[in-house]
Formats: sequence, structure tokens, C-alpha cells
Amino acid sequence: MNIRVAKKEDCARLLELINELALYEKAPEEVTVTLAQFIDAGFGNNPVWKAFVAELPSPLGETFDGEIVGFALFYTRYSTWKGCRLYLEDFIVTEEYRGKGIGKMLFEKVMEETKNGNYSGMVWQVLDWNEPALNFYNKYAARIEEGWLNASFSKEQIDGFELAR
Repeated sequence: MNIRVAKKEDCARLLELINELALYEKAPEEVTVTLAQFIDAGFGNNPVWKAFVAELPSPLGETFDGEIVGFALFYTRYSTWKGCRLYLEDFIVTEEYRGKGIGKMLFEKVMEETKNGNYSGMVWQVLDWNEPALNFYNKYAARIEEGWLNASFSKEQIDGFELAR
């Protein structure tokens, strides 16, 4: 298994895995980003995300240019209380390869990025019903917070809102 920085050429496969994650999280209709938007956000003029990918060896076993079976996508988040923090947006290993230590390798690579990047910490979200993920994070003694609820607006909501002038 090879853990490496994602490349532009990986984006189509990453979007497939994002859709797999959305299906697992019971929200497949929520993925509305296009491949072009995803590529631009990661590799355009102003990239906002980075990722590590877990890659199988090639079928011949000589190089690591085989199938991507997992990834961890992250970006810098600023907290007025804590400063720059690494935010782990998505973290998935495709179902067929779970339980083989790949998630551990990816997660620890992100932890290493947090440490080497001089961030004040690392944050992420986990669904309260996702027992396998909760068990995984508990192995690291992660602090799972209660009491915070997610809030958001869609682009359509913002576009339809009459701003006070």
C-alpha cells in the first residue's frame, strides 16, 4: 500500500469515493459538485484542499500506480479561539478494503501533516450513528464533542434571500 499526495489525475476516482461515502452516510443526493469544480478547487489557481490517497500496487507489483482505495481530504480552518487548525473533510476507505489498516495509515498521515504544518490541532465531524468510525476515533482517544449542531445555507437559499440594504 502506498500513501501519497493526491494528483489532479486522481480526481475522478476521488469523486467516485465521495459518492460512495455519501451513499454510506444516507445522503447520496447531497453530492452536487461536478468533476470540473472539484478539480478546480484542488488544483486550480486558488486550491483550497489537499488530500492523501491510499493506492494499491500496480497489477505487475513493480510500482504504485494501481487503484486508489481510500483518501483523506483536508484543508486549513481558522478558529478565532485556537488559530489555524487542520480540518479533515472526508476520510474513506472503500468497503472491500476496510479492516486492513489502510484507514490507520491515512489517518496517521493526516496527523503527521497536522504536526509538521504547525497547526494548533486537527478537527473533523463524525455522524453519531457511525459506530465503526466512532470506534476507530476512540482508539486514538479523540475528543468527540456533544452539543454542536451543523448549520448551513445552500447556494439557492443564499441566492433567494433578500439582503437588507
